Amino acid sequence: MPARTYPRTRPGTAGALTVRLPWWALVLPAAAFAVLLVLMAGPGQAQAASTDPGIARILDLTRQVLVR
Repeated sequence: MPARTYPRTRPGTAGALTVRLPWWALVLPAAAFAVLLVLMAGPGQAQAASTDPGIARILDLTRQVLVR
């Protein structure tokens, strides 16, 4: 005798699409972007003391890209 199957129904609004991402799906790309941005703004050779702060260089590069 065959078993009866019941269609699965989900409560909620019809046509609504919900996507749930794990925490690392947002954190890892943001962390990688931040690391690459710091590497790009850092000096070519490591020095004990630098006269050019990293954040000022990042802002200057951003300004140069936006002005073009």
